[in-house]
Amino acid sequence: MANELKYGDKLALQNGYNNWAGGYLDTNSTSSAAGALYKVSTAPTPTRGPGTGTWQILSTTGKTTGQLVQSGDVVYLRNLYGNGSYLDTNGGANTAQQAAGGRYAVTTSPNQDRAPGTGRWQIFAQTSTPTDKNVRAGDVLLLWNLYLANGGFLETDGLGTESGSAYSVCTNVYFNRAADVTLWKASLVP
Repeated sequence: MANELKYGDKLALQNGYNNWAGGYLDTNSTSSAAGALYKVSTAPTPTRGPGTGTWQILSTTGKTTGQLVQSGDVVYLRNLYGNGSYLDTNGGANTAQQAAGGRYAVTTSPNQDRAPGTGRWQIFAQTSTPTDKNVRAGDVLLLWNLYLANGGFLETDGLGTESGSAYSVCTNVYFNRAADVTLWKASLVP
């Protein structure tokens, strides 16, 4: 099928908050966190800036470009803004996020793994058609970070503070604490 995700594909990741109005995963502004490159939030569109909302899916286990992504695979998500950087957990979530189960702040790093597991994300599809384990564009996804084997689920939490952002992004211990904040859908970017 043409909509199966393959390693090397470029994706836009839309957040499910408030009936899929949570925005698109996006890099925005330089981060001051140790080892980080950019802050991560969501934006109203996947094209806020050139490449800021485009993520390339790469294997952590040696699967090659063109191989199918399957539910349960562990992946790197490489943002294509500038020279590229990797989705990463870095430091604690802010105080308000922690009060709602927030675990880690999310930034990008120039390295695939800034620290062991910080850039590794296990991808789970809720289901797909057909149910052959492959992940497809449009499937509802969860992204679990593997820092210390327990990095939390990628989610939106609170209004974004960067210019042009929609919502802040962190990880959370709960898989869906409210209003589909940990749900994501991938669409293919040409």
